[in-house]
Amino acid sequence: MSKSKFTTRQLATAGIIAAVYAGLTLLLPIPQYGGVQLRVAEAMTVLPFLIPEAIPGLAVGCFLANLLGSPYVLDWVFGTLATLLAAIWTSKLKNRWLAPLPPVVCNAVIVGAEIAYFATLDGAAFWPAYALNAFTVGLGEAIACFVLGTLLLRALDKVPALRRAA
Repeated sequence: MSKSKFTTRQLATAGIIAAVYAGLTLLLPIPQYGGVQLRVAEAMTVLPFLIPEAIPGLAVGCFLANLLGSPYVLDWVFGTLATLLAAIWTSKLKNRWLAPLPPVVCNAVIVGAEIAYFATLDGAAFWPAYALNAFTVGLGEAIACFVLGTLLLRALDKVPALRRAA
């Protein structure tokens, strides 16, 4: 038998994070998909700065939210990829004030391109559509991550087991 990398507690934590992410995305009555979106659950993408089990939790939660909320298979893949890459990048950061940056960049670049592709089907209008969608997705992501995510990190500072040097 091989030794598991995750403890039962870490696996449960990842599962809870996935459920909360998917639940927030699917249940909140605000734009969660499309060029103009404010996915409140993306505030949770700062969690890998504190706890590594947030990485698979966020990826699974995003996949489930996209699977159940978006009709596009590419969104299931690339939306999840954007969140996974952002979570891994966030976990590598040393400065908590930079923790919201990777999700903003990854989603603006990847999801912005995905939405532009759907809107133009790779025609001549792709680049203008990409610029607009990268901006609007990035703006929504910045609000979720820099405002709500930073508040989340501050709240979690009060939990002694989760403290990490700034």
